[in-house]
Amino acid sequence: MSVGLTVTHRRYVPSSHAHYAGNLVDGAYALGLFGDVATEVCIRTDGDEGLFASYSDVQFTAPIRAGDVLEVTATVTRMGTRSRTVDFTCAVVCRGNPDKGDSAAEVLDPPIVAVTATGTVVVPPRP
Repeated sequence: MSVGLTVTHRRYVPSSHAHYAGNLVDGAYALGLFGDVATEVCIRTDGDEGLFASYSDVQFTAPIRAGDVLEVTATVTRMGTRSRTVDFTCAVVCRGNPDKGDSAAEVLDPPIVAVTATGTVVVPPRP
């Protein structure tokens, strides 16, 4: 069984992804990252990229900004015959600090949880 399997990716958010005032990035950016980390989960559990079927819950709890470094984590919480339930977290682990200079940034301790979700992925039947 792969319940408890955790996969983590880190990604820098470039300024080209900022769409709103204050260098804000739309929430769909995190959902795209959840798809990426879910793909690795499926590869590790089933040797297949799988398909994202649905979200049962998505919570946007803090902003994501251009210049952030994000840590995206997926944890398998349920294994069905072909479906897997996965909990996702997107946390800001580093953020720019323009008060200290144009390119200044800092590590956030603790990180800021920006998005959480629960989703379902499906994989082909085993041969």
